[in-house]
Amino acid sequence: MSEIGGYFELELESKSEYLHFNLLKVNSGRNALELILRNKKVNKVFIPYYTCDVILEPLEKLGLNYEFYDVDENLEPIMDCNLLKDEDSVLYTNYFGIKDKFIKKFSKDFGKGQLIIDNAQALFSRPLTKWCSFYSPRKFVGVSDGGYISNLSYNITLEQDLSHERMLHLLKRIECGANVGYKDFIANDEKLKFNDTRAMSILTEKILSSIDYDLVKKKRLENFNFLHNYLENNNLLKIDIDEECVPLVYPFRVLNGGVLRKKLIDNKVYCAKYWPNVENWCDEEKFSYRLADEIVALPIDQRYSQRDMLKIIKVIKNG
Repeated sequence: MSEIGGYFELELESKSEYLHFNLLKVNSGRNALELILRNKKVNKVFIPYYTCDVILEPLEKLGLNYEFYDVDENLEPIMDCNLLKDEDSVLYTNYFGIKDKFIKKFSKDFGKGQLIIDNAQALFSRPLTKWCSFYSPRKFVGVSDGGYISNLSYNITLEQDLSHERMLHLLKRIECGANVGYKDFIANDEKLKFNDTRAMSILTEKILSSIDYDLVKKKRLENFNFLHNYLENNNLLKIDIDEECVPLVYPFRVLNGGVLRKKLIDNKVYCAKYWPNVENWCDEEKFSYRLADEIVALPIDQRYSQRDMLKIIKVIKNG
């Protein structure tokens, strides 16, 4: 029976839960990938060097063979997909949420094998009709976990996850700031490692259903375009985004990426490095190695205004 009376819960306004429909809701992006692989006849998975090391977790859990491939200066695969076998899968990352245009073309020209789209950095990208994709909303909004899967029929009922013990870093950031909550943020990442695959928690669902996604899109696009207007001529990464793209960050590629990243952090502009593990996976001859060092991920999310973007530009220009 439902409870009546007693103390109040955290009150969250119920709006629209998500932009896309008919998605399977699970407890993390990596577990979303695991379910996709469980439901495919997969012999080998081809994964990019230039991606997060958590991608290996579902492959190791399932005991699947995998092979790395490099990407070029446009963040596109260096491989001949026509040589794939029917039971091979290629995982392609929608880098920074800006590769929708390429993915549409790539998916149509894709040869044998199966394409899986990693939309962890592209929450607003529409699912393709033929291929599975997966999403990780915590990269875009304030939740501790959660994942979505498109185009997957899954008939087994999953046990529902619980998220309340993973929320401390989100609460601390509100009252105490990012530095105070950072250790808890790292601790939450550790809790997600090799976590059992479950359905998305009620708490995560409620938070996600309370978000104004139109505002999130608007702010991100405004900030992205503002930075791009100032930085395009100095950006070694050529950006050609689809009109429907909503980026995760502004990827600013410069030769002194490590130096600039440190300078920004020293000025309290926190830029995640995508991804430190790449330098352990491949040698300096691979393009991915260079990208991991040279691309500086400038924050553009919905918490910030053009005044904040001007601060970022000032730090860069004064360097």
